[in-house]
Amino acid sequence: MSGFIVIVALVAAAGVPYLAWTWIDRRRHGRAAQIHDDIAALGEDALPSSLHPVIDLDDCIGSGACVRACPEQEILGITDGRARLINPLACVGHGACLAACPVGAIKLVFGTATRGVELPKVNASFETSHAGVYVVGELGGMGLIKNAIAQARQAGDDIARAGRRGRAGELDAIVVGAGPAGLGSALALMAHGLRVLVLEQSAFGGTITHYPRAKVVMTGNLELPGYGTVRRKTMSKEDLLALWDDIRERTQLPIREGVRVDGLIEEGGRWRVIGDGLDEPAANVVLALGRRGAPRQLGVPGEDLPKVSYRMIEPAAFAGRRVLVVGGGNAAADCALGLVGVAASVGLSYRRAELARLRASVRARIEAAFASGAITPHLGTDVVRITEHHVELRRDHHVESLANDDVIVQIGGTPPNQLLKAIGIELVEKRGEA
Repeated sequence: MSGFIVIVALVAAAGVPYLAWTWIDRRRHGRAAQIHDDIAALGEDALPSSLHPVIDLDDCIGSGACVRACPEQEILGITDGRARLINPLACVGHGACLAACPVGAIKLVFGTATRGVELPKVNASFETSHAGVYVVGELGGMGLIKNAIAQARQAGDDIARAGRRGRAGELDAIVVGAGPAGLGSALALMAHGLRVLVLEQSAFGGTITHYPRAKVVMTGNLELPGYGTVRRKTMSKEDLLALWDDIRERTQLPIREGVRVDGLIEEGGRWRVIGDGLDEPAANVVLALGRRGAPRQLGVPGEDLPKVSYRMIEPAAFAGRRVLVVGGGNAAADCALGLVGVAASVGLSYRRAELARLRASVRARIEAAFASGAITPHLGTDVVRITEHHVELRRDHHVESLANDDVIVQIGGTPPNQLLKAIGIELVEKRGEA
C-alpha cells in the first residue's frame, strides 16, 4: 500500500504542474488566436508600413522561440501549433524573431503579394535617384529607433565622403525631420564638421512626442556621434525625450521647429528647400520624415482656432471640457474612449452611418460606450463650421449646433510620398519582398 501511495504522490507531483502548464498554454494560444482573428478582420488595412516578418507555415515547428524573442510582445503568437504574425500593426521591424527561429522559417519583408508598399529607391548609403538627397528612417520603411539612427550615421558618412559642400555662407546639409533618424543624421554630419540645419514641422523628438505618457519605446544601444553610446534596450517616452533634450543641449543642435517643407528645387548643383516662409539653399538634403505625414484637415471655417488639434497626447488636458472627436477609424475611437471619465462630455462625429473599419475589440468598447451614454455618437454627420464655443454638424440637409470646447480631428494624414513624387524621387513598390 505504501508503495502505491508513493507512486500516486509521484504522479501527482509530475502531473499537477503539467496540467497547470497545459491550461496556461491553452489560454495563451487561445488569446493569440483571438488577437489574430481580430486583426485579420481589418483585411489589408492591417498591413504594417515598415519591415515585418512572414512565416513559412510549412517549415515552422511551433517552438515559440520567435514569440519569446520579440521585444514588443503580442506581435507573434502560436496558434494551431504554428507561429503567426497576430498583430502586424504593432510590429516595428526589430528582426529579433528572424534570428531566434531555429529552422529559418521567418523572413523580413515589405508589403504583401496583394498590397504593395511604395518606398523610395535608394542605394547602399540611402542616397536617392537625386544626387545629394537622402532618405533615412521610417520614410524608407525602417521604423525601429536603433536602425533609423544606424541608417542616419551611414548617410552622414557618405555625404562627408562625397565632398559636396555649400557655397560661402550656405549650409552643407539640411535635415528634414527631428525624430531619431533626423537627430542621428545631424549628429553624424556635425561630427564631420559640416554646417547643418534641422527643420521640424511640429516638435523636436518626432513621433515619440505623441506617444502616450510612460509608453515604453524600444531603442537598443544607440551610437550617437559627438555624444557617445547610450546603452539602454528599453526606455520610457519621458526618459527618451529627456535624452533627446540632453543631446540637443550638449551638442548645440541647430534646429527650427514649426517649419513645414513642401518641396526641393535643384539649382546649380545645390538644393533649395522650399516651404511656408522657407527658401533655404544647401548642398545636401536628408529626408528623415515619418510615414504619417502632415495631418489631414477638414477644410472648414474655424479649423484654425486654437481649440482644434489633430492628436490627443494626454487625456488630462481635456479634463472637464466638452470634446468632439472627428473620424471613424481606430485612432478616433481610441481617442474618444481615452477621454471617457476625464472630459465633461465626449462626442464622436463620422461622415458615414456606421463605424466599419474598427478592430473587433475596439468596436465592442465603443458600442458599449455609445449604449451607456459615455460617448455620444454623431454618425452620418459632417463638420461644416467650428466656432469658439460651438461646432456645427450637417446630417442630411439639416445643420445642428453643439456646445463645444475642443475638437480633435483624427482623419489620417497626407502621405509624405506625395512630397517625394513632387521632388521627382523614384519610388519602388515592394510586394512581400525582403
